Amino acid sequence: MSHEKLETNVGWMGILIAVAISFGGLAELIPLMYNAESVEPLPGMKPYSALEVAGRDIYVREGCYNCHSQMVRTLRFETQRYGHYSLAGESVYDRPFQWGSKRTGPDLARVGGRYSDDWHRTHLNNPRDLVPESNMPNYPWLNANKVDVAQTVANLRGLKTLGHPYTDVEIDAAGTELIDKSEMDALVAYLQSLGRWAPKAIAANTTAAPAPVAETAPAEVTPASDAPADAATPEAAATDAAPADGASTDGAPTDAATGEPAAEPAAEAPNAEAGEQNGGTP
Repeated sequence: MSHEKLETNVGWMGILIAVAISFGGLAELIPLMYNAESVEPLPGMKPYSALEVAGRDIYVREGCYNCHSQMVRTLRFETQRYGHYSLAGESVYDRPFQWGSKRTGPDLARVGGRYSDDWHRTHLNNPRDLVPESNMPNYPWLNANKVDVAQTVANLRGLKTLGHPYTDVEIDAAGTELIDKSEMDALVAYLQSLGRWAPKAIAANTTAAPAPVAETAPAEVTPASDAPADAATPEAAATDAAPADGASTDGAPTDAATGEPAAEPAAEAPNAEAGEQNGGTP
């Protein structure tokens, strides 16, 4: 089939486009599927507790990911502000992950332990009480709503099916753990868990090395034998230092006859007429 016929035949063009997209999609997805299985949790990392799972579901339900990311990039200004950059092993137990794509508010990947529980409760109830310029909405209903125990237990069983290391004993005990817990309690517990297993950021060595001391070349010393032949003698220097007639040693004029300081000439009297013409006082 020629290229011209292929372009003019809509049916064949659609079939070949679908085949090309299918092969391209498989080439992109299959390596990622195998790579995802090779990602291991960070050392000592444990899955979320029952209360934290409930809080994470509330976080997703309220759309917190629309304004907050959970992904610290490897840029220097981000690691200095938030801490160690995010690692793939931190998101092993996140289904789906909450990396986000927009930061209307700050990144939350390292917010755990940065503020107290009371701070989070006040901030979620009315952010303006703590940050007057905040545009974050209020969530007062979280205090009134109770955690859905049955739904959270079902979520834990589903996560276990997907490979999360929950035991039947932990799942059965979740009902007792969640009794009388509000959605505010659950969301605060989830926020406090973020960044718990992250490695600590390595502080940059900002100690500057001492600047090298510049070497100064020694000044050349002229030998006495190289002095010019017409150098001034002590007698000539004394003659040059003697004051001339009509001048004292301190620079004041003197009378040549008596040697006494000469009297200063009297100042001229001001011209009254000229002063009046210039607007001055006569």
